[in-house]
Amino acid sequence: MAEEVKSGFVAHLIELRDRLIKSLLSILVIFIAIVYFANDIYTFVAAPLISHLPNTATMIATDVTAPFFAPFKLTLFVALFASIPWILHQVWGFIAPGLYKHEKRMLMPILASSIFLFYGGIAFCYFVVLPIILGFFTSAGPAMLTLAPDISSYLGFVLKLFFAFGVAFEIPVAIMLLCWSGATTTQSLKEKRPYIVVGVFVVAMFLTPPDVLSQTLLALPMLILFELGLILAKFYTAKPQQESEE
Repeated sequence: MAEEVKSGFVAHLIELRDRLIKSLLSILVIFIAIVYFANDIYTFVAAPLISHLPNTATMIATDVTAPFFAPFKLTLFVALFASIPWILHQVWGFIAPGLYKHEKRMLMPILASSIFLFYGGIAFCYFVVLPIILGFFTSAGPAMLTLAPDISSYLGFVLKLFFAFGVAFEIPVAIMLLCWSGATTTQSLKEKRPYIVVGVFVVAMFLTPPDVLSQTLLALPMLILFELGLILAKFYTAKPQQESEE
């Protein structure tokens, strides 16, 4: 019996290793496919900033290696973001055999919606948040100031915002999973709403750059998504403790 348990554990570790390798390979393949367009990708990401710079202003590189490594780093993150559906597919393939049929039916929409929400958060950040933030920052300084953003600093700023909004938009998924697992209920979350509102602004403070505008633009969608999660969680009841496969 002990040998069977040990062999089963080893088999799970081997499967986990194989799926991790497949996930890393997917990132590598996509990276190789798009690395030729690294400069074009950076130009696209920098477009919201460029559109708000004065005609005489340009972006600069304060490091000799920055013109190469900044687009290279961005392309690697783009490959990672693009690989997320495949990575989640590998996660699903690993955990699905241990689930009941009704659990698979309930979790599949959550998996699909998590991908949609993550990309939706990045798109919201790029098309809505960045133009507002950058328009404010580039016009708030003294008139005699010549703005020349560093490409590496801008990349770090943008990636932090992309990650923050991508993760924050997963709030409905997190709420549905919590309610489905029985860890909490929608009624309990409603009763804790005042504390959650404060917590959302605290989380936004840590996830965004240190300015009130960025924090507010993240906190408000998070609160809306929290309310959406409460609505969707009604369709996910607590998981029964003991069930048998039909």
